[in-house]
Amino acid sequence: MLLWGLMIPISILDLAPIIQGSNAAQAFRNTLDLAQHAERWGYRRYWLAEHHNMTGIASAATAVVIGHVASGTRTIRVGAGGIMLPNHSPLVIAEQFGTLESLYPGRIDLGLGRAPGSDMRTAQALRRDLRSNAERFPQDVMEIQTLLGPLMSGQVIRAVPGMGLQVPLWILGSSLFGAQVAAALGLPFAFASHFAPDALLEALQLYRAHFRPSAQLDRPHAMVGVNVFAAATDADAERLFTSLQQQFTNLHRGNPGQIQPPLDDINTYWSAGEKDSVEHMLTYAVVGGPAKVRDKLHAFIALTEADELMVTASIYDHTARLRSFELVAELRQ
Repeated sequence: MLLWGLMIPISILDLAPIIQGSNAAQAFRNTLDLAQHAERWGYRRYWLAEHHNMTGIASAATAVVIGHVASGTRTIRVGAGGIMLPNHSPLVIAEQFGTLESLYPGRIDLGLGRAPGSDMRTAQALRRDLRSNAERFPQDVMEIQTLLGPLMSGQVIRAVPGMGLQVPLWILGSSLFGAQVAAALGLPFAFASHFAPDALLEALQLYRAHFRPSAQLDRPHAMVGVNVFAAATDADAERLFTSLQQQFTNLHRGNPGQIQPPLDDINTYWSAGEKDSVEHMLTYAVVGGPAKVRDKLHAFIALTEADELMVTASIYDHTARLRSFELVAELRQ
């Protein structure tokens, strides 16, 4: 989908949210329903994110959920935003995404991040040496490139399926490190400004300044993440947004949970310190009726000079969530 004649593709990031009192099965039904609507509305990509030990997020087995979405859609690109590479061996990821690409050719993206997507105790339960693997992130990315590339002379380890399929890789980041890796390897870069605003502009500048063309990409391509909560009125959108504010407050308290219903007054829920912390993390959130959302997204595009937007919204009511993404789609006129 092209946003308001600015030639900016727009995509969706979904964490398959589990709302309070519901379960993962319903979350997966909602995810597929949203993806099918997004395809009709003209969104470019539909990505799922890897998180572990989060009772409000159902997309831990990310490749499996990608297959679920791809099987129920026809044209929209489906992918990982992302796979947390320290949790896995490059060979396993190449095989998984080679399988997905074989099943749904020309529609699969593989975004790679170096964070564990969990707390440290959960990371240990994933049975990987996170320190050494985080440090090896660039080498692991290159190994995946090799495994998904054409067979090389003397190559012993092969991804079957995967070899020769060249699934497009993306580097995800919330700091300068990911920007440096993406630039050095000539890969598209996606910045997680929907929860980590601080290094956004510096990371984009670094990525563009140091980008080296590659076989996959001849010039920089930067995608930026943004929470967008759209509704008929500003007040309606602000009320929907309180579910995400509660979710981030709970993370701040070290007690992540399911997506809670919206509140009439979020100030009854958080302390002044929690408010400051959460509002900082959500610096770039776009919340409002159609006119306000349009103006704020225009401003965000101008600020970042983004090549692509990836919008996300953890909204408690599924119908309201659909409508929020539909309103964003309607703004392309």
